[in-house]
Amino acid sequence: MSKELSKTLWRTILPILLSVGVAMWLFRRDIDSATLRSIVFDSHTIIGICLALLFVFGRDFGLAWRFHTIADGDLTWKRAWRTDIMCAFTSAITPSVVGGSALAIFYLNREGIKLGRATALTLTTLFLDELFFVVFCPVILLILPWDDLFGMPGLEAGGSELFLGGVKLMFWLVYAGICVWTAILYIAIIGRPEASQRVLKHIASWRWLRRWHEHIEAMADNMVATSSWVKGRSLRWWAQVFGGTVLSWFSRYFMVNALFWAFVPAASGLLVFGRQFVVWVVLMVSPTPGGSGISEWLFANYYGDLIGDLGIAAVLALVWRLFSYYIYLIAGVALLPGYFGKKARNNCQS
Repeated sequence: MSKELSKTLWRTILPILLSVGVAMWLFRRDIDSATLRSIVFDSHTIIGICLALLFVFGRDFGLAWRFHTIADGDLTWKRAWRTDIMCAFTSAITPSVVGGSALAIFYLNREGIKLGRATALTLTTLFLDELFFVVFCPVILLILPWDDLFGMPGLEAGGSELFLGGVKLMFWLVYAGICVWTAILYIAIIGRPEASQRVLKHIASWRWLRRWHEHIEAMADNMVATSSWVKGRSLRWWAQVFGGTVLSWFSRYFMVNALFWAFVPAASGLLVFGRQFVVWVVLMVSPTPGGSGISEWLFANYYGDLIGDLGIAAVLALVWRLFSYYIYLIAGVALLPGYFGKKARNNCQS
């Protein structure tokens, strides 16, 4: 086993322990035999679970489609799927503030994309993801009443204004950060790349940043290269890559809708969908790997009022994490040897 592979496998242990620990805590605290007996696995429930799995596929199809399109076909569908799964795996074993995007450059390079171009592709996908939230969060806020989105307490919170106030404050702080970061990316790779390049190179000359001088200058040059590349793309190309982004994110949210339809059909589908925007925005600053522990707790509390039962809320939280988290841990571990083996290294291009 290579040193890189061994190190990565060890890094999967912490998020697994955190997530399993919280899962066991929720199970012991909220789930009893009466809760399990109350869950009826009839045709309606089974169809809902199958729909949830279909949306899991939609999430990955959307991102694979985006990788395939954004690479102008140089990334085959098989390699695009692999890249998507490995990015999801990286997100699962790193803090949410780091995410899987940082290593997308590495995975694209391992799939045969030259390093400079892989950087350009990664910056573009990062911009598209941030743009999704900038565009659609205001739409959700306009459609749903704020009292429904932020004013209905979860069960564990017991009506605590502190819990709801914390969720609301964190959402607005993170969303403001997303808007600022999206504006920076737009200016850097589309609006004024040359000016951004000059600013970054000036920053790289600061004494206390000399350690990262080469990396900052390389980033500045990559931004200019990315700009010249994306400006030549057609409107159809932009529609496809952003369409893949929307399909992926909407599929994540509809997967939760499918689970509610299976287990809590009386809940408002629109409110379930809208609250997913809040959940994912808040989890973007989770300090734990893949949001382990925090995700399960937040989901069970934030959706508690729609579910009406602590035990069912805990069950749904665990099933949600199974489909949105554990599945990518398993798939990523299965694909890891191929990324650190000799054949993978031979595919790398500078």
